[in-house]
Amino acid sequence: MNRRQFLCLCCAGPFTAVFARAQAAEAGCFAPLPAELARHELVAAAWSGLDPQRVWDAHAHLVGTGDSGGGAYVHPDTQSWFKPIERIRRKVLMAAACVDDAPDGAVDARYVERLNALLDAFPPGFRMLLFAFDHAVDDAGVERPERSTFHTPNAYAVAVARARPERFEWVASIHPYRPDALERLDAAAAAGARAVKWLPSSMNIDPASARCDAFYARLVAHRLPLIVHGGEEVAAPGARQHAFNNPLRLRRALDAGVRVVVAHAATLGHARDIDRGEDGPRERAFDLFARLMDDARYEGRLFGDLSAVFQRNRELDVMRRLLARGDWHHRLLHGSDYPLPGIGLLYSMPMFIAAGLLDAATAEVLLRIRAFNPLLFEFVLKRTLADGAARLAPSVFHTRDFFAPQNDNN
Repeated sequence: MNRRQFLCLCCAGPFTAVFARAQAAEAGCFAPLPAELARHELVAAAWSGLDPQRVWDAHAHLVGTGDSGGGAYVHPDTQSWFKPIERIRRKVLMAAACVDDAPDGAVDARYVERLNALLDAFPPGFRMLLFAFDHAVDDAGVERPERSTFHTPNAYAVAVARARPERFEWVASIHPYRPDALERLDAAAAAGARAVKWLPSSMNIDPASARCDAFYARLVAHRLPLIVHGGEEVAAPGARQHAFNNPLRLRRALDAGVRVVVAHAATLGHARDIDRGEDGPRERAFDLFARLMDDARYEGRLFGDLSAVFQRNRELDVMRRLLARGDWHHRLLHGSDYPLPGIGLLYSMPMFIAAGLLDAATAEVLLRIRAFNPLLFEFVLKRTLADGAARLAPSVFHTRDFFAPQNDNN
């Protein structure tokens, strides 16, 4: 963690947690969206041109403490006064998910209950992909829970998704260095996983390593996409192998024929330009992602999800490029990065207004929606942002087309 991140968490972290909680308490964590907002012309306009049956939230985290018996795990450091950064991070995320005041034994259930309540404001057909999250594994293939910020087992993600199949799909997480990685992948595919999720820096996965080749081949055989974090990571430090989040390290998977989704479109932080050697200059991770997107060889293989890309820690010129690159839009996927939309301070309405991406009246309605339903707020915000005539195309939101086989009627 660099000095900027340290100061941000130490100074702003407690305030952010309090604000997230206060924002939710303004309406109540389980207060339904008022009819006046549910029927508002801004919400209606957001759904105009979209088929809700084809709109899936492609990036949402399923997190728990394991108090339900589902096996979820959060590192003990997140509750230690001797690890203030980790403690603050946990407090902020719990407040965003409205589980910070859940009684002992009820955190897991409350997390899912809150998600269900938020989804009730969406039309029938809209679904969310819930992410499992594997442990860090060392280079010898040994699971290392002590290096894992959190863990969400595949079995737990399956169970939650199957409890409400009309609203949830699930994404597996499998470390490729595990001795039984291929068997786990086969099992996940058989259980209906829509993709596999990696966070390389946290899990200790080098996507450019030859030891991933067998896993890549099996992904292709199962026709499963790989969702890989790109760019800087702050929320889940884990194994702290930050160089592994370099988008250019995904060339090996792409060249193997894997469909790769770069989470957050690598819109945060910098990475080495390893196309110019292992000691190449540091460039914006987004610019490296853009280089891959503009490589004709990767059409149909490389994609990006738009979770978190309009948060205030992203650069305005990156937001403008994403809105303007209509030639990319069929390869960009809507995702919320839940529970982060519950942290209101991550979104700056004044910044959008000053940049001409929103008008003040629209921003005021969005803030009212956010007080009741941050998930709907995040969706409507993305559908509303515009830089002149440039805005995200409907294809960005029709993500079911990417994840569901053409013959899948579920």
